[in-house]
Amino acid sequence: MKIFIRCVKVATIALCMLAAISAAAQPGISEFYSASSEVYRWYFSLSDLVLVIGAISGILGGLRIYTNWQMGKHHIDAQVMGWFFSCLFLSVMGVFLRGLFGL
Repeated sequence: MKIFIRCVKVATIALCMLAAISAAAQPGISEFYSASSEVYRWYFSLSDLVLVIGAISGILGGLRIYTNWQMGKHHIDAQVMGWFFSCLFLSVMGVFLRGLFGL
């Protein structure tokens, strides 16, 4: 009988400790939700800014390729592919980040 009482005491203490640990095991949930709302609020503005920067750099890259072509440098394939794939990268990353953040 003494062993049974001792087991009940140990189980009660363990249960109380687990309850205290589980209550304190989720710190930062409110901070997570506030950060999530911040990401949602800033995402569209930042994505538009990145696309504008990408458009400006694409125009400048196109002008650079055009001047190189006009100056007689006809081996501009690597430059054209570089600018094309950088624009493709910006577009794909926008879609990827939108799916990652669930927007």
